[in-house]
Amino acid sequence: MSAEALSGARKQPGDKRGRLRVLGVDPAVAGATGYGVIECGGAESRLLRFGALKLPGRAPFASRLREIHRVISELVEEFAPDAVAVESVFTALNVKTALKLAEIRGVVLLAAAQASIPAYSYSPREVKASIAGYGAASKQQMQHMVSSLLRLTSLPEPPDAADALAVALCHAYLWQARERMAAATPIGSKVAPLRSTSRNYRFTN
Repeated sequence: MSAEALSGARKQPGDKRGRLRVLGVDPAVAGATGYGVIECGGAESRLLRFGALKLPGRAPFASRLREIHRVISELVEEFAPDAVAVESVFTALNVKTALKLAEIRGVVLLAAAQASIPAYSYSPREVKASIAGYGAASKQQMQHMVSSLLRLTSLPEPPDAADALAVALCHAYLWQARERMAAATPIGSKVAPLRSTSRNYRFTN
């Protein structure tokens, strides 16, 4: 069954030397699963691609999982990100929805594992606090902040794609903070590995 792709801006990958490339994913059960690829270096963050994937309402859930895995795998192959950042399961969801969301996250993590790319999980509040400075920011506020941080001429649409870009930016900012800390740490001292308040995933062959 074909999927409906809600695509955004597209750019060709650039030189990755000294830069961090992140694929952010905002999984969703009822709506579209957003994705966004960014590249960061120094004080600059640039957009490579964003969009969202939404299947027709009557599509079997198994078909949705297959399509999400396909899309994420293709993005991983095309952009070769250094990390995959995924929004974690929202704890206030009912059990049925939470289980389905966990399955969607599972196929995203599988795509990362198959490419031996580390994956990190961040809570919605953590992402909002990192990007908007406020853990309860609205979707509209997040769209405006993402647009400003990536220096876009318009708001990223749909909001699911903006949320995915926010997840990617959240990971990039934590990585940059750790790099600055490592640079300022005396030789011989150790800097704690990058962690989120949620569980950290890393896969190897």
